[in-house]
Amino acid sequence: MLDQLKQVDNRRLYQQIADQIRTFIDKGNYTAGARLPPERDLAQQLGVSRPSVREALIALEIEGSVEVRMGAGVYVCNAAQRKPQALATMGESPIELMQARAAIEGTVVMLACAKATPKALQGLRQILDNMLAAMAQNRSPLVFDRQFHQAMAAMTGNSVLERLVGELFDERHSPIATRLSAHSESSQTWATALQEHEAILRALENRDVLAAQTALRMHLQASEQRWVENNRREWS
Repeated sequence: MLDQLKQVDNRRLYQQIADQIRTFIDKGNYTAGARLPPERDLAQQLGVSRPSVREALIALEIEGSVEVRMGAGVYVCNAAQRKPQALATMGESPIELMQARAAIEGTVVMLACAKATPKALQGLRQILDNMLAAMAQNRSPLVFDRQFHQAMAAMTGNSVLERLVGELFDERHSPIATRLSAHSESSQTWATALQEHEAILRALENRDVLAAQTALRMHLQASEQRWVENNRREWS
């Protein structure tokens, strides 16, 4: 039985959880090839949320302690398969990252709505057209996703907000966020994301601040949910 996690240090929560699960494995409770308990059971035993457990399992997968088998669960790897990568280098919690983006970009979209010019709005439209073209060619539209959020931040005229939006977006290239995306992104999820971007642009074009903030926050919440729910259905 895992001991309920006590938050006694300032490391990211998923790192604390990963350390505890790894210790549990190292003590011989689960041998190589054994399946770990379901995510919901781990979360209950540790006294943490299922999304946090999910992030911890992804971190353990990156270092080679476990193998995530789609539709079959999470299995313990041989200790010799582990890669010497410190958890501290794996990046921010993707869930916390999306929550931070929602908080900051909620303000960004409000300012952008007030300062939008026809030229800036046309630039956003071109970016979405580029996203659609990339998807039609089976290419990742991620670069245009970033351009959209960065261009919206530039519309505020605040260079600090523009920098923060770019830095937070680029956290999705961290090891843990990249692996989580690999498990969850598809042409279908990108098509849905494009529709959400379209809703944001329509609100900006209408100078509707409330609609713009709502569309932006719904997009980021939906993005977080796609990360969380797609992975949960596949391997919890």
